[in-house]
Amino acid sequence: MSDIRFDGRVAIVTGAGHGLGRSHAMLLAARGAKVMVNDLGGSVDGSGGGSAAEDVAEEIRAAGGIAMAHRANVTKVDEVDDMVAQVMGEWGQVDILVNNAGILRDKSFAKMDVSDFQAVLDVHVMGSAVCTKAVWENMREAGYGRIVMTASSSGIYGNFGQSNYGAAKMGLVGFMNVLHLEGAKYNIRVNALAPVAATRMTENLMPPEMLEMLKPEAVSAGLAYLVSEDGPSRVVLCAGAGGYAATKVYETDGIYLPPEQQTPEAVAANFDKILDASNQKEFVQGGEQSIKFLTKAAEHLGVKLG
Repeated sequence: MSDIRFDGRVAIVTGAGHGLGRSHAMLLAARGAKVMVNDLGGSVDGSGGGSAAEDVAEEIRAAGGIAMAHRANVTKVDEVDDMVAQVMGEWGQVDILVNNAGILRDKSFAKMDVSDFQAVLDVHVMGSAVCTKAVWENMREAGYGRIVMTASSSGIYGNFGQSNYGAAKMGLVGFMNVLHLEGAKYNIRVNALAPVAATRMTENLMPPEMLEMLKPEAVSAGLAYLVSEDGPSRVVLCAGAGGYAATKVYETDGIYLPPEQQTPEAVAANFDKILDASNQKEFVQGGEQSIKFLTKAAEHLGVKLG
């Protein structure tokens, strides 16, 4: 297999001043991409500011790569538009967008202020939407785009004390699913990365011996494939400590209940059958579920659909 390169490609990586984002930006640049390093420069909870983006861009240039920096707040449309305008003005295209920017405000839901819930969703979900919207038309016109959302096991499976973070991260999987469909005819491929890495966000959650195994570079290897020319689309790639897996959502075949049996009691009585995974399937768009249910109802009535 030939090396995966990004010569002639332009990438924007958000939240790239530290941790995973920095690792992503460094790897893309090392493999030939021109990189816009974005970071507001704040702390893990989103407060404060700093020169993190400029520092990483300078690090890339010192290693022989090409990079610019921008401190756009990903939730601010005007700031993100300015960042994209600078990229277009300097390099004339945007081929890759890595939506990596995020914050943490962990608390149990009972103790969490609504403002902390809102802030996390704003940065992760709205930040990804704002940045994607800013590059979407350019990618459509170019007939090429590679976009990655950053998901998490906290959303896919749940983690105590992260109701805000989990809701945001699973929301990005839904965002990915729809953009995959809408971008397909324009050669825009959209994926999600669910990382486990030693970063500022995880340093207080895991013991040192575990953090030592969770190098961000291992995750970035998966990221680079997702945004490559021959990368996939609509994949949730999980990566950490050298392990790589894909998360998929399956739906059980389920049951059909005729009108006279469509009661809570009948649902309860048949719940084991509803949960039976023996004939489960992966759907690629929501309409497939509707077709399945309508087909079962039609078969009961002796009606042929279509």
